[in-house]
Amino acid sequence: MPAKSRTYQHPKVSAALAAQTAALRDTVRELCARPDAADLLARPTRLGQWTVRELIAHLAVQIDWVPAHLDDPLEGRPPLALLQWVDRVGTVAPLLAEQARQQAAGGFGGSPASVAEAFGRAADGLITALADPGTAAPGRRFEIRLGSMLLTDMLVTRLAETVVHADDLAEAVGLPAFPHDRQAVAAVTRLLADALAHRAPGGSVELRVPPYAVVQAVEGPKHTRGTPPNVVETDPLTWIRLATGRTGWADALDAARVSASGERSDLREYLPLLG
Repeated sequence: MPAKSRTYQHPKVSAALAAQTAALRDTVRELCARPDAADLLARPTRLGQWTVRELIAHLAVQIDWVPAHLDDPLEGRPPLALLQWVDRVGTVAPLLAEQARQQAAGGFGGSPASVAEAFGRAADGLITALADPGTAAPGRRFEIRLGSMLLTDMLVTRLAETVVHADDLAEAVGLPAFPHDRQAVAAVTRLLADALAHRAPGGSVELRVPPYAVVQAVEGPKHTRGTPPNVVETDPLTWIRLATGRTGWADALDAARVSASGERSDLREYLPLLG
């Protein structure tokens, strides 16, 4: 049976998203204040043809989307669960890429200082919206091109965007690590672990991503007691990179970032889960 979407608590999601967004704002500001900022913005990223400038522009679009459309009237689009969003968001990737290019050529096309200022406005707009008690109304829905989501679930998708792309940004500019919010990483880890169980339902493999997630997946004999015969274990950021195609399965194994035991423990055919 396919995995069900877990329930996320709005206050925790909002606090995590505000903290992750603030960390991104501060990092972009620091990068844009460096003497080599113009060169940094022109650097390539691991996202195909995107430069750092285009990556920051894309992040700004994703961060600004909720406050910019929070009061839009609902049009009655079909319900969209979080795991359905994971399955389908890749279908709008060309549109998102074009938005990033337009933003990079427009409001994010100026000096490093203007990039930091524009990104700061987007970040502060989301943080302000999250602090508004009216945003947390129970059952409030938010519509996107793919369907109608609970607003809390929509904010989880923003956690995915900000965690995954903050890691992309750190890699592109050579930061040793990004100061992720712990609860933001936890939520994204759980979302992508659940997505594996949804993509490959079953109980023959146990995926462990301590300290945040344990799920069973992959069709086959189900484990009931004792040590499972097929176990995959990794850390949260490696799991997020695997699930989003930033790291290959073989590379993670070779680097000892993943341990996999059992004849069914090879997960490469199910990855990536989120493009």
